Amino acid sequence: MDTGRDPSDRKAVAPYTDIRREGLSAWLPDALVPYALLMRLDRPIGSWLLFLPGLWAFAAAAPDWGRGAWLTLLFALGAVVMRGAGCVVNDLWDRDIDRRVERTRGRPLASGAVSPKQALAFLAGLLLVGLAILLQLPPAAIGLGVASLLPIVLYPLAKRVTDWPQAVLGVVFTWAAPMGWASATGVLEAPALLLWAAGFAWTLAYDTIYAHQDREDDAMVGIGSSALTLGERTRPFLGVAFAVCILLLAAAGWAAGLHPVFVAALLLPAAHFSWQVHRLDIHDPGLCLRLFRSNRDAGLLIALALLLGRL
Repeated sequence: MDTGRDPSDRKAVAPYTDIRREGLSAWLPDALVPYALLMRLDRPIGSWLLFLPGLWAFAAAAPDWGRGAWLTLLFALGAVVMRGAGCVVNDLWDRDIDRRVERTRGRPLASGAVSPKQALAFLAGLLLVGLAILLQLPPAAIGLGVASLLPIVLYPLAKRVTDWPQAVLGVVFTWAAPMGWASATGVLEAPALLLWAAGFAWTLAYDTIYAHQDREDDAMVGIGSSALTLGERTRPFLGVAFAVCILLLAAAGWAAGLHPVFVAALLLPAAHFSWQVHRLDIHDPGLCLRLFRSNRDAGLLIALALLLGRL
């Protein structure tokens, strides 16, 4: 895909892979390891990022601690399962591309460790577990959960037809905010949509950082990303996206009637975002990965701010 720039204008990114046999996958029998890697159990950051917008909703709207704890458990399990399902769908779509990208060529489908038929059977099992979790929620949340399946399936296609697949990911990875709100209250209200919009801006920022690991390979195979589109303009873009996130979070807190201490507490995630922008080096893929992963901490700081607003 033509990005409008001469590739020679960009500093090359060093070969890099983030595939590791770490975490739970390091303790599993060898026969199960390809499936653990397929659903990214070795890299829990994706499950955290999928889960955290739901945690924001519980922090702001759960009627009591017991209900909040129960929903937190359900959404945490659901995030692991559905993130795993999304990874299987993504890798089924992308297995031919993944073989040509340094960071992803070791993935189970790309390497042949898992066949497409085996992956489809595994996907069916994950979806059944996800359905069992979903059925524990109120009808409004169930409806939102079912609606999320379409963008999950379409996300891998986005990089083939747009320079901004991160926008589609922003829809998918912040769906837990309105779902969480509906789970806690039984209805979908304005603060939930503001949390979703804040999460969308957040996702655009952190996934752009992540995408800089692959920008040379993406250009070679002809797929789009915000990293390729922005290039050296990434830093100011991140500043704007993170600022929009904080402003929308403040609006969500105001709409939810939270105590003004919430706004003061937002200075903590705002400082974290500023640190990410300052530290960014788009030509260092290892640093990009570390900054991307640090967004777990930023998301937890946002949840803390919301909780403080309820006290």
